[in-house]
Amino acid sequence: MKRVSGGGSARPTKADVARLANVSTATVSYVLNNAEGRTISPATREAVRRAAKELGYRPNLAARNLARGGSGVVLYVMPRIALGELPIEVGSRLTTALARRGIMHVLQFPTDDDQNVVEAIADLDPIAVTSLFPLTGTAAAAVAAAGIPQIHLGSSQLHAIGTLHLSVGEMRVGHLVSRGHHRLAFAYSGLTEWRPLGDYWLRGVHAAARHRELREVAVAEITARGAAEVVNGWVDSGVTAVCAQSDDTALVVLHGVREAGLRCPKDLAVMGVDAIPAGEVSAPPLTTIAFDAKAIVDVSVEAMMSELGYPESGEEPTTADVATLIHRAST
Repeated sequence: MKRVSGGGSARPTKADVARLANVSTATVSYVLNNAEGRTISPATREAVRRAAKELGYRPNLAARNLARGGSGVVLYVMPRIALGELPIEVGSRLTTALARRGIMHVLQFPTDDDQNVVEAIADLDPIAVTSLFPLTGTAAAAVAAAGIPQIHLGSSQLHAIGTLHLSVGEMRVGHLVSRGHHRLAFAYSGLTEWRPLGDYWLRGVHAAARHRELREVAVAEITARGAAEVVNGWVDSGVTAVCAQSDDTALVVLHGVREAGLRCPKDLAVMGVDAIPAGEVSAPPLTTIAFDAKAIVDVSVEAMMSELGYPESGEEPTTADVATLIHRAST
């Protein structure tokens, strides 16, 4: 087997074991958790156990749950950002999947000071905290102090979903370049609580732009009050197309285009992501990215369950076909 670095003092992960044993992360979970009903050859089992021993890996989440002799708890923190029904669907389906394994799934809505999340971690002693985006501030500090993982969109545990921003970035930038645009901008929402979502999508846009050797993507926050000024600044700098962090933000950009006396897409093309109904009737109708929520949730649940030591199937989760480009008049 090829030696895989454990990354210095960092704790080895299931992915490290899988690479060293040349198997899937799901197979690692099956072997180390003695999952029943799986046909895995003795040679494969030995390779996984040898890799785990060599790296010093332990399936800590499942082990902690079993050691307590109880059901265990996973804490799910709802985001304070508009994402339609996706957060509720993720929470509902994950609750069902965890319940089948005897694990309680507890929902928390964060307060302004995050104190309720801090107290829930202290009182419930969860084996993991899940959310769509990384926790920040006192909530993140409480997770770190408790020594438990936070599994979120884009984290290493959810490596399949974690690359969604890259595939979406490729779709967006590839579409705009095919329409003749080579100087791009990214529009952040003016709401600070939405910033993590913007950061996530921007990383994908940056990667796709660098891959095509485009100029650095111009970045700005946009609000209804200052939209025209931002739009004029982009156009004056040579920007011809904007990727917004959401359809809602894209509608604000379109408002700025109108307020500046410009035309879309002739003077500035605009592209969103989310495929909200309002984008279909905006002026002009908005080009966007639509998601198959069920497929995203299925991938998320599979990856989360595998990380918790209870894989649902023998297949690696994938984000193939979860996103679709909807081309309308704004590009």
